[in-house]
Amino acid sequence: MFLAWRELWFARARFGLMGGVVALIAVLVVMLSGLSSGLVNDGVSGLKKLPVSAFAFGEDTAIDSAFSRSTVDRDQLAQWADQDGVAEAALFGNQLVNGEGPHDEPVDLALFGVEAGSFVAPSAEDVIEGTALSGENGIVVSETVTDLGLGLGDTVTIDRLGTELTVVGILDGQHTFGHVDVAYVPMGTWQEIHAGIPEGAEARPEIYDGATAIALASASGEDIDRAAGDAAAATTTVSLEESFDGSPGYAAETLTLELIQVFLYAISALVVGAFFMVWTIQRKHEIAVARAMGASTGYLVRDALGQAAVVLVVSTVAGMGVGVGFGALLSSSPMPFALEAAPLAAAAVLLIGLGLVGAAASVGRIARVDPLTALGGQR
Repeated sequence: MFLAWRELWFARARFGLMGGVVALIAVLVVMLSGLSSGLVNDGVSGLKKLPVSAFAFGEDTAIDSAFSRSTVDRDQLAQWADQDGVAEAALFGNQLVNGEGPHDEPVDLALFGVEAGSFVAPSAEDVIEGTALSGENGIVVSETVTDLGLGLGDTVTIDRLGTELTVVGILDGQHTFGHVDVAYVPMGTWQEIHAGIPEGAEARPEIYDGATAIALASASGEDIDRAAGDAAAATTTVSLEESFDGSPGYAAETLTLELIQVFLYAISALVVGAFFMVWTIQRKHEIAVARAMGASTGYLVRDALGQAAVVLVVSTVAGMGVGVGFGALLSSSPMPFALEAAPLAAAAVLLIGLGLVGAAASVGRIARVDPLTALGGQR
């Protein structure tokens, strides 16, 4: 690294400019990573926090619209409860509704219909204020609902139906679905809302038989035989992670951001490669002198890659630090933004790794430098 350190010092302006470009790319990667994590949390954090291994939807239901189109019944629930590897099975309802708060303010909620006492219902330990589900019209809401001005004892009136839901408990942290705050509601009440039964009207008995999906929890150390269960219950079953695609806009948002990140990584590799290719051409005479003095090709290549590694590591760390600083400011804003250590670490490794790949592709010219160049052999 002797030559590398000397060149880094004497050409510090050029390397500083290159490092600044890499640092800016690192800042953009941090911003995109935070936005991606924030959108994922805003879209499916309510699902991610469910103790569910898989969801069984109605037969042949498209996964991208499963939570809005699927219908299952208690007979299918009974079939799934008897399957090998299934520890628990419960009906699960999902519906987005519009309502009004106690002061006529608009309130949008994602209603998760659950049966009190089932494994998908929030327990008393999950509630940081109030109680677990109780009564027909009591709801347990996400802590983020308090940003809308709602609190314990407040009532939300569902539009067009007039059904009044009273907040009896508040959960810790963010629970959202499709960028809407989650409210857990007793299954019977959810079924009435889903069927469009106005407040006080009599409901047909058959509406209390249906739900959106069957939530499944696998037995410890066992896998659920989805194919056998689907054949027995006439359902389409997907894992919890696969069900995220059923959240409105989830797949489009994540794919768009991932594509932008891929282009940023590719741009980083191309920029670094182009810089070191130009740098290698400019110092061709110095490389020839080193070759003529006995320096091996391997030594010169390792020296050049070490130089690239120093620039990439320092610039990436600096850019990540600036990005995290900006991200800390955005985390307290209404924008869905969340910084997570694992994605940031992966992004840093990819930036450095792909940058080294680009540098390696360019420093291959070192092997073709003729030592005679140093002696004027080209003339």
